[in-house]
Amino acid sequence: MDRIILENKSILLLLEESVEMYKKYFQYEKIDGTSRKIVNRIPENAFREAIANAMIHRFWDINAFIRVSMFDDRIEISSPGGLPSGMSEAEYLDGQISMIRNPIIGNVFYRLRYIEMFGTGIKRINKSYYDSITKPEFKVYENSITIILPTVLSTASLTSEEQLIVQLFHGNLKLSRAEIEKQSHYNKAKLIRILNSLSDKNIIYKSGKGRATKYQLR
Repeated sequence: MDRIILENKSILLLLEESVEMYKKYFQYEKIDGTSRKIVNRIPENAFREAIANAMIHRFWDINAFIRVSMFDDRIEISSPGGLPSGMSEAEYLDGQISMIRNPIIGNVFYRLRYIEMFGTGIKRINKSYYDSITKPEFKVYENSITIILPTVLSTASLTSEEQLIVQLFHGNLKLSRAEIEKQSHYNKAKLIRILNSLSDKNIIYKSGKGRATKYQLR
């Protein structure tokens, strides 16, 4: 529906124009009685952090763009350049080690309060989704890193039957249909209908085939 290429500008301006594009499609005003409030379909803090993170850690000496793909149910932010040498994927996701590829940019962003302490970006993104069923994803490749920010979804938007099924996955469990059927006491037809509904809402996904099929929260 829309497309914009941002280049040959200050990275501070690139950041702000990216946020403006985010606001256009994922932020709206809601009137509640006599008051108005801003509703974020995706946490603004998480988006800002993901864009800043991409700028701080990307390779700037290769002819490639940071790509921000906006879908109805998520935003994907892909940054050119893998992890800094000496950092593992687990260390990156846990935020225990801070190894900034572009320390000058990092220091500028820190002093302008675009980011907090170095190395806490992933934790802050995850914290933004604390009350959401949907959670962010982080995909680390050899030459790029992708952060996926889903639209937030609370249990209040689900039916009572869907809420019951979601609760069964507490602790990030992987369950087979038979296990879910046994714990929920729903018959096969009804359970399949609920699982399909949760899948359509991007809350659960299934992996494997046949009897090895498992369901899990996204």
